[in-house]
Amino acid sequence: MEFLVGTRFNFLGHRRAAFILSAVLIIAGAISLIVQGGPRLGIDFEGGTLVQVRFEKPIDVQEIRDSLADIGMADAEIQRFGENREAIIRAQQREEGEDLTGVILEALNEANPDNRADVRRQEQVGPTVGRELRAKATNAILIALVLILAYISIRFEFKFAVGAVAALVHDVAITLGLFSMTGREISLPVVAAFLTIVGYSLNDTIVIYDRIRENRRKLYGKSFTDIVNTSLNESLSRTVVTSLTTLVVVLCIFLFGGEVIKDFSFALLVGVVVGTYSSLYVASPLVVEWQVHGEARKRRRHRK
Repeated sequence: MEFLVGTRFNFLGHRRAAFILSAVLIIAGAISLIVQGGPRLGIDFEGGTLVQVRFEKPIDVQEIRDSLADIGMADAEIQRFGENREAIIRAQQREEGEDLTGVILEALNEANPDNRADVRRQEQVGPTVGRELRAKATNAILIALVLILAYISIRFEFKFAVGAVAALVHDVAITLGLFSMTGREISLPVVAAFLTIVGYSLNDTIVIYDRIRENRRKLYGKSFTDIVNTSLNESLSRTVVTSLTTLVVVLCIFLFGGEVIKDFSFALLVGVVVGTYSSLYVASPLVVEWQVHGEARKRRRHRK
């Protein structure tokens, strides 16, 4: 199915405004990360215990907090989960080998004997394992970007590779910033979502790059800017159809998939939108900027 056929949108004419918009979003996210002391890391990376409890009757978060404060866990994080009878409690391990889940459950039931709780889910990660997972997740993203840079440099040109990698860093940076601004946690599933975003955005960018390469032969004699603009318009139908169908699925997962995969689906939701935008307004425009400045330098050398 094709629509938006024969469009002549001047994507590159608005590239400076797009660069400014991207810079504003990235800077806003960076400020949020600095103010909060970095991203909010989940149990996977920080180490500690996560317990999801369900009470017989609705209970207020403050009642749970008071119950835990009585056993010296006033700094535990408590988050409402689903209905008013469920909550997620995150706490740091206090002693090696301590059954923190049992301690939390006992404290809640002693403080609320008429509204007993039971454990629905528990996760426990030691601080050493958390640090290892954090290092491996960071390495996975960096290695992926380096391999992508090498692959696109071989398949196209180095300037195309730089544009693609810059777009991918742009996508991850904006998504990470939005996670910080909305107070969401970075967990292993979210890192998997980031890598999915990288793959999705890259696929879209490579399709556009292929069209640019074809049009450089077909439209010989036209300026590089016109060739890229034509290629973006010719790829627009495919880009929009792919993005909309993916967006509908991810939006359904976000709305109806439940709290457990909420952060994962949120990352994908943001990634699809930002990845589509970056394919049109970041990756290819950066290649054009590189080409235009390179041609300008050559002209200046010839004049001398």
